[in-house]
Amino acid sequence: MQKQFFIFIGRSGCGKGTQAELLKKELESKGVENVVHITTGDGFRAFAKQDTYVSSLSRKVNELGELQPEFLAVYNWANIFIQTLKGGETILLDGAPRKPFEVHVLHSAITFLGYEKPIVIYVDVSEGWSKERLLARGREDDKEIEDIDRRLSWFETEVLPTLDVYLHDPRYKVLHINGEQTIEEVHAEIVKKLDEVQR
Repeated sequence: MQKQFFIFIGRSGCGKGTQAELLKKELESKGVENVVHITTGDGFRAFAKQDTYVSSLSRKVNELGELQPEFLAVYNWANIFIQTLKGGETILLDGAPRKPFEVHVLHSAITFLGYEKPIVIYVDVSEGWSKERLLARGREDDKEIEDIDRRLSWFETEVLPTLDVYLHDPRYKVLHINGEQTIEEVHAEIVKKLDEVQR
């Protein structure tokens, strides 16, 4: 089976990571080899722990619940690609791109790496749903309601315009998924819509 490139987009707390892992297992069960789930959030958290001037500035951005600058966002996923890919992987990218600017840079990577017909999976949940899930999971960066509100705010101002770029780009298929269901129901909807676009 030809290697594929999937991009997961959605509000914080919508379950992108969980759904990417479930899709990874689904693809592997169908015989797809070498499926890689790349999560940019983990990369940023690891980078922020480093003892450098730039990482200390990045750490402050994290602490304020703000969006990292574009050059660091691109560095983050580009570095993961450079350090980990060996060729032939099906990629599930979770957490990027977050700004319209990144779309074009990421597309250059997608084409350079030889992927065709990338698919965007938009896990759509309301702000209230997202906030409830973030508070419930209790991660270190989810404890302050002000930080959560800031992250949800930049989803509206930055990430939704990014999604709009994909919706108007014929090189991409965008799957609109109702994220306000059980984990199993969201996964089932993703699998069903993927089957429809890949026939």
